[in-house]
Amino acid sequence: MNLLVDTHAHVDGIEHGAASAIAAALRRAEEAGVSRVVAVGGDPEGNRMAVEAAQIYPAVCAAAGFDRHCATRTDLDHAELEQLLSCPRVAAVGETGLDYLHEPHTAPAQEALFQRMLDLAAARVLPIIVHVREAEAAMAPLLRAHAARWPGDPDRIGVIHCFTGSPEFARIALDCGFFISFSGILTFPKADNVRRAAESVPETRLLVETDTPYLAPVPHRGKPNEPAFLPQVVEKLAALKGVTLDHMAAVTTANARRLFNLT
Repeated sequence: MNLLVDTHAHVDGIEHGAASAIAAALRRAEEAGVSRVVAVGGDPEGNRMAVEAAQIYPAVCAAAGFDRHCATRTDLDHAELEQLLSCPRVAAVGETGLDYLHEPHTAPAQEALFQRMLDLAAARVLPIIVHVREAEAAMAPLLRAHAARWPGDPDRIGVIHCFTGSPEFARIALDCGFFISFSGILTFPKADNVRRAAESVPETRLLVETDTPYLAPVPHRGKPNEPAFLPQVVEKLAALKGVTLDHMAAVTTANARRLFNLT
C-alpha cells in the first residue's frame, strides 16, 4: 500500500500531549503505513503543541488557528498566532469554523472569529482547515467570498475536514475549490449520509484523516483514535468508490501533498 497522509490529528489529545506518547503514536503510524501527519491546532495551547511537534518530527507538519470554541475567549493572542504561522513547518491555518450543533449560542462571535481566520489565510496564502457542523447555510457564503478573493493556487485553498454534511454542501465546497476530508465516521453503522457524500466527491478532491484522538474507526471504536488507524478509513473509502486500497491510498496521498505542499 502507498504511504498515507493523516491530514488532521490533534497531537495535544494523545495522552494529554505527553511527549513520549506522541513519539510512540508516530512510530505506530509509520509501522501502519502513515508517512506524514498534519498536526492541527485550534486554540493557543493546541497551536503551540502542533508547531512544536512539527519542529521535532520530520513526518509532521502543522496547522495553527483559532476554532469556534475560542470565539468568546478574551485571552487570544493574535500576535502569537501570526508568529506561529511564520514557522516554515506550518502548512495551513486551522482548524477553524462554525459549529451550531454544540455552540449555537455563540454564533455571531464564531462568525467574526472565522472571518478573521479567513482573512489571515488569504493574507498568508495558506490553505484553511474548516470545521462545520449544522452551520452549512451560514458557511456557504463565507466560503464563496473566500474563494472569490483567494490569491493563491486554486488547488490550495483549503479543506472541509471530518465531513458530516449533505451532498449539496459538499458540492458548494467543491465548487469553491475545497477538498473534502473523511474520517472514521465513514465506518460507523449509522453514517449512511456521510457515505453518500463520500461517493459523490471526485477522487481528485478526496482527503482522509483520523481527527485524533476522536472518532476511532471500526474496529477500534471505544479507543482513543490515533494516526495508525488511518488505513481503516482508506479501506472503507476505497470500497465505497469501488477501487483498490492501493489506488485510494495513492490518490489521497497525492491530494494531501498538493494541498499542504508536502515534499
